[in-house]
Amino acid sequence: MSPFSLHPPSRAEHVGSLLRPKSLLEKREQFSSNQCTAEELRAAEDAAIASVVKLQQEIGLKTITDGEFRRAAFYDGMFDKLEGMTFVPDKPLSTCKSYLPYIQVYRAMGFDVIPSVYCTGKIKRTEGVYTADFEYLRSLVAPEEVKQLKITICSPIWLHIRHGSHETYDLSVYHNDAEYFADLTKAWREEIRALHELGCRHIQIDDPSFCFFCADSMISGMQEAGEDYETLLSQYINVYNDILNDRPEDLIVGIHMCRGNYRGTHYCEGGYERIAARLFKELNVNCFYLEYDNERAGGLEPLRHLPTNKIVVLGLVSTKTEVLETLDDIKTRIEQAVNIIAEGYPKRTRHVALQQICISPQCGFASTAEGNPIKEQDQRRKLDLIVEAARVIWP
Repeated sequence: MSPFSLHPPSRAEHVGSLLRPKSLLEKREQFSSNQCTAEELRAAEDAAIASVVKLQQEIGLKTITDGEFRRAAFYDGMFDKLEGMTFVPDKPLSTCKSYLPYIQVYRAMGFDVIPSVYCTGKIKRTEGVYTADFEYLRSLVAPEEVKQLKITICSPIWLHIRHGSHETYDLSVYHNDAEYFADLTKAWREEIRALHELGCRHIQIDDPSFCFFCADSMISGMQEAGEDYETLLSQYINVYNDILNDRPEDLIVGIHMCRGNYRGTHYCEGGYERIAARLFKELNVNCFYLEYDNERAGGLEPLRHLPTNKIVVLGLVSTKTEVLETLDDIKTRIEQAVNIIAEGYPKRTRHVALQQICISPQCGFASTAEGNPIKEQDQRRKLDLIVEAARVIWP
């Protein structure tokens, strides 16, 4: 299948999460304090999702999500809904890898514990994780729009990179990473297959973990701990490929990589050069959603490694600030990216390079329910800009 005929992704993409309306946040707070029922919360979520779907359609976005309105954070669902996984509301920060950039930030902020999940039994997918969410989302659009619906799911390596082997699973349950990831991979594959059977054709895996490898502080910390980042990177690429290698041919899978997006803050800096060649060439996904809204992401030069059969979605608009980018700035960045991608392969023309590019905000507007420090009208203006830019650049 030619990447240039893939649809999705669209030229104007967005990463998935959107600002929750105040009414929904209030209803969730009521539920947390036992002032409303689960059914009442679900009804409020349904209404908010219907409204945000209409908003996306009005803006002209072809990719539609539920805004992640049923989640408190982007990673909710996949781990805590699996049999064998136990939610730990206050896992000590000392159980996390100290060299991880966001653990260093949490420590600086005075956190001693964080919510997490620990594997206490054999992992099994006994119920759908996002299947009901997709079914409701599907009910809100016309049949011809179903293929444009996008479901975002958490990375399978999210817990492991945070805690390492001994604090991710009980060693009496799984003796090593190979056993743990074998069952975890099976669960991810089953969820992806179930979503596809319901009509889902577009899945985005959210994974800040790979960008942590871009941070010099993480690499030096791993070296001090006697750990080899190349070996760990290879292990994680293999996990992804085990999940995705036999996926249906018409299922488009992208991976979104950023450097943190907690209430508008970020956790690390560093360009993609250290990981680009391996991830672009070895990771079996169709497209890469890359953060590129400011200097913390480095230059565009790593794009020269992009294979001819894959697409990159450039996150050129920031969700962290209300300042609105300009159409000219986006056009300039696309021109630079086209030149770099085309130059990466002597036989690749500028036209082909342009067809390998889409644009989006650099991350979601609300990776956690609290959202980034911008207003709903700012979100609308930024999404409008993405759509306008796509119409100008790909007429």
